[in-house]
Amino acid sequence: MTTNRNLRIVFMGTPDFAVATLKALLNHNYNVVGVITAPDRPAGRGQKLRASAVKQFALEQDLKILQPKNLKAETFIEELKALNANLQIIVAFRMLPKVVWQMPEYGTFNLHASLLPQYRGAAPIHWAIINGETKTGVTTFFIDEKIDTGAIISKMETKIGKDTTVGELHDELMLIGSELVIRTVQQIETREVSTTIQPKSENLKTAYKLNRDNCKIDWSQPIDSIYNMIRGLNPFPTAWCYLDNEDDELLSIKIYGVEKLEEKHNFDNGQLISTKDELKVACTGGYINIKEMQLPGKRKMDVKSLLNGFHFSKSAKLL
Repeated sequence: MTTNRNLRIVFMGTPDFAVATLKALLNHNYNVVGVITAPDRPAGRGQKLRASAVKQFALEQDLKILQPKNLKAETFIEELKALNANLQIIVAFRMLPKVVWQMPEYGTFNLHASLLPQYRGAAPIHWAIINGETKTGVTTFFIDEKIDTGAIISKMETKIGKDTTVGELHDELMLIGSELVIRTVQQIETREVSTTIQPKSENLKTAYKLNRDNCKIDWSQPIDSIYNMIRGLNPFPTAWCYLDNEDDELLSIKIYGVEKLEEKHNFDNGQLISTKDELKVACTGGYINIKEMQLPGKRKMDVKSLLNGFHFSKSAKLL
């Protein structure tokens, strides 16, 4: 009878998404000998240093924490070696140099929030919704020298509802991702792990990094594309556009909750139609009915409250 491996795990991650997995490892009594996370960063109006979500949780659990600025630095490599880990688990961290990912005896595996090989890259949860997918999932794979291309260990699928936002899908994938990591660790622990090389395909969709340009709404697009984009960026980093309200300058606004109204009309794309309790935007195929939005320098508001104190001109447009 083959005995189980005695695992010594180093966990690497930074945001909330990673905390669920670290918590699951501890709940299953795995030996986490060290946690690697991003350095504290200035945040908020006061620009005070703020620890990552993973660091905050690791401190509560009294775990050994390393916060390297440079993953190739000799001091960090020596500290990492000193932990004597034989397995490394990565969830929402940065790209690792080969000297780091090849260090442990049983390898380094990553949790990625898509069904690889589709949606390799920085923002897989967002792009699955933006592109109108009806299913997605999570994948564990052993890291290699490229981004998200290593041998697949295991996957779990889930459906994407027609009105699901990125915030809702993020939370769901965070939980099933932690389950998949535990399943993967158990396979490595019991020597039953097997892998599949990622298939080569010309029809791969990429999860590009989000920036201000690719989060801007194009009101000339069909209604479904606009609707998917807004929910695929709600609540973070949020879809935005300009408001032309017959003022001297255009206002940069953020749009959060919306609903889709498919009906014929004769308005120009981007035309705003406002009543005392409703704000609709005309587009090809119908209207986007705005439920929550944010004006510059203001907090996010529901539209009814906004309409009580802000006047939209009859010719107001979103650009």
